[in-house]
Amino acid sequence: MNILETIIAKKRLEVESSKILQPLKALEKSQYYNRTCISISKTLQEPGATGIIAEHKRKSPSKGVINDQLNVNDVVFAYQQAGASAISILTDQAFFGGSNDDILTVRNSISIPILRKEFIVDEYQIHEAKSIGADLILLIASCLKPSEVKTYAKLANQLGMEVLLELHDKDEFSHICDEAQLVGINNRSLKTFSVNIERSLEMAAKLPSQKIKVAESGINHASEVKIFREHGYKGFLIGENFMKSSHPGDSLRSFINELK
Repeated sequence: MNILETIIAKKRLEVESSKILQPLKALEKSQYYNRTCISISKTLQEPGATGIIAEHKRKSPSKGVINDQLNVNDVVFAYQQAGASAISILTDQAFFGGSNDDILTVRNSISIPILRKEFIVDEYQIHEAKSIGADLILLIASCLKPSEVKTYAKLANQLGMEVLLELHDKDEFSHICDEAQLVGINNRSLKTFSVNIERSLEMAAKLPSQKIKVAESGINHASEVKIFREHGYKGFLIGENFMKSSHPGDSLRSFINELK
C-alpha cells in the first residue's frame, strides 16, 4: 500500500473504536455541538485579508518531526495576532502527531475559523468535528467517491460547517459539488508526497468560478502567494514553512510583510 492507503486503513479502525468510546449521542451533548460556526468564506474575502490559513502541524510522514516542542495554544494565538485569516489544525495522531484536544484547547482563544485537518472517511467524523469546535472540514477527493463527498459535505452544511474539498489532479473534478464552498488544490501528492507547485496554477482556470480557490502545500515564499492571487486564489494553506521555525507566529508575520 502507498502512504495514503496506509493512513486510510488505520483511520477506519480508529473511527470504529471512537464510535464505541464516544457514541454520537455523546458528541451531540458536547459544549460546541450547537455552536454557531465562523464562516471562512467571509474571512477569506474580507477587504485586506491575507488569505493565509496557517497550520499547526507537529510532524508528517514525508518530513518526520517538524516541531513538537511548542504549545498549540501559543502557536495558534500567535498566528491570529500575526494576521492569519484562518487556522488549520491536524488532528491525526499516528501520522501527524495531532489530536482532537488540540482544537478543544484553542477554540476559545481565537476568533477566526478553524479547519479540522483530518482524513475523513465516515459521517461520524463530521459530527466529531462539530463537537470539538471546528468551523469547517476537509474532504479529500483521493479518499472518497464523488457521491460520498456530496453526502458528507451536505451533512457538514446541515451542522453549520463549511467544506474545503481537496483535489490533486483534473481527474478529480467530478468530486466538485454545490455543498463544498471551497476547492483546494494540493501541490503535494498524498501517494508519493512529492511537491509540484505548478499544480494549482495549471488547474486554476478549470475550477468553477463560484468556488473559493485554496492553494495547499509547498508554499514557501510570498512571491508564490502573489502568483496564486493573480490566478484567482483567495486562500493559501501553509504549515510546514511556519512550523519549522521556533516562533511560527513571527515567521508568519514576516511572510505577510513580504506580501505588502
